[in-house]
Amino acid sequence: MSEADAPGPLIFAQVSDQPLDTDAVERFVESETSGAVVTFRGVIRNHDHGEAVSSLDYSAHPEAERFLEDCCVTVARETGLRVAAAHRIGSLDIGDVALIASVAAAHRAEAFAACERLVELIKANVPIWKRQYLTDGATEWVGL
Repeated sequence: MSEADAPGPLIFAQVSDQPLDTDAVERFVESETSGAVVTFRGVIRNHDHGEAVSSLDYSAHPEAERFLEDCCVTVARETGLRVAAAHRIGSLDIGDVALIASVAAAHRAEAFAACERLVELIKANVPIWKRQYLTDGATEWVGL
């Protein structure tokens, strides 16, 4: 049985103002046929382009979750794999998880490739923008 034949939906997509649960996202993609689960966690770091960052806010288009779902559907259709992604919005601090993308496959190479494809699609297509607060008091928008 292929991943595409597995019972239940093949994708999960969520935009939330609550902390993201990596374990729940991974559990969604796992199945008895999975030999590899690859998960990417986008974590808020304390710097960007040489500037020190203290925190940031994520804002989303009202239909951002639909765009995120479209990215998951694209990868699931291309690969036949179970795919999940969650993106956080609102105020985040250094070390908080902003994005989780997870894919399960029979083998690691296909899981890594599918997860990378998913993250690239999300970054290119999901209308979520961040406002960075720099330690010198300045702010800047990224992704507009």
